[in-house]
Amino acid sequence: MRLRRCVIAALLACARIEPPPGGPPDRAPPRLIATQPDSFAVLTRFEGAAEFEFDEVISEGGTPSQGQGTGGLEKLVILSPTTQVPEVDWRRSRITVKPKEGWRPNRVYRVQLLPGVTDLRNNPSREGAVLTFSTGAPRPQNILQGLVVDWSTSRPAPGGLVVASLLPDSLPYRGVADSSGRFSLGPLPAGDYLISGVVDQNQNLLQDAREAYGSARVQRGRSDVGELWAFVHDTVPPRIQTATADDSVSATVTLSQKLDPRQRLTPRDVRLRLLPDSVPVAVASILPKPVDDSLNRRRPATDTAAVDTAAADTARRTDTTLARRRTQRAPREQAQTVPMLTSRPQLFDRLVLRVPRPWAPGARLVLEIRGLRNVTGVAGTAVGVIAVPERPKPAARDTAGAGGPRQ
Repeated sequence: MRLRRCVIAALLACARIEPPPGGPPDRAPPRLIATQPDSFAVLTRFEGAAEFEFDEVISEGGTPSQGQGTGGLEKLVILSPTTQVPEVDWRRSRITVKPKEGWRPNRVYRVQLLPGVTDLRNNPSREGAVLTFSTGAPRPQNILQGLVVDWSTSRPAPGGLVVASLLPDSLPYRGVADSSGRFSLGPLPAGDYLISGVVDQNQNLLQDAREAYGSARVQRGRSDVGELWAFVHDTVPPRIQTATADDSVSATVTLSQKLDPRQRLTPRDVRLRLLPDSVPVAVASILPKPVDDSLNRRRPATDTAAVDTAAADTARRTDTTLARRRTQRAPREQAQTVPMLTSRPQLFDRLVLRVPRPWAPGARLVLEIRGLRNVTGVAGTAVGVIAVPERPKPAARDTAGAGGPRQ
């Protein structure tokens, strides 16, 4: 009986790890106290695992590691150089990491643990750690620094993925930019590198096919990478998604991709034909929407009627109040807003087409833009249809109040 009770007690104790009851609440995150092997150690026959040890039992995460990169701890570990998801295991107060293919000789390995490790009370760590060691290669000393920029917004990409491929073998070393888009990746082996800054939309720490990226080549001995402007690299030319008549002389053309901001289209690049007889229609201009807006900004119509004095006073008081609120709020908003970078022109995917004479209501026109080039440099001919709406019907008269007394 005593043996049976001991076995049941042991099973219950191993079934679930719970924080001890009583005492003051623990709000301190787990603290890293040791790593193995030692930093910059040279291990020619290393067969164990890299370890991160904490001062308390840590959580395995909401999703156990399954070797697919989706586990709670797998998302916090970046092992380089390797193209496979590493083996990440939970050992109570330790995290162990090793490559699936085993440690290769004469390489410099970099194991990065990102912030976010939690204890059993869900207190997350705010600091990460980097463990660098060698399996026979010389001690690394190179550090690559730069900035990842999302070209679609012209702003830094927080948490952007950085991939540094050592040439000519293309061994990939990976890291993550900080909240301001800046990165410092290293120490790395000496050599020439091809650096990519990726907007990691699904946050899987891998460079996927449709994710925006920018790249640069850095020669041996250099550490300053500069700005990596990330954009989606399309291999097919852009096409017209919609062509909508805005008014009697203009239409907005929305493209399927961002366009080359250095390209300037002219009316000679456009062919506009009126259906059903394909009658040519003259084109006045075709410009990026930001440029067209700045050149053809609409001015509010002037009201020739007498202005009500009380309404004007109310409007002035309202404008003064709003201006005071904006002034009070401006410093806080400016501190939270990341400024746009201007070292490259802003990307766009909309054009405004203008004609010299109003088009007829209800008309349908075939639009053809030749030599339209995306930001990757792939050019082609885009074709679409502009459907001009019918002339609006006049508003119906209010017959019920027509014979009533005037106010």
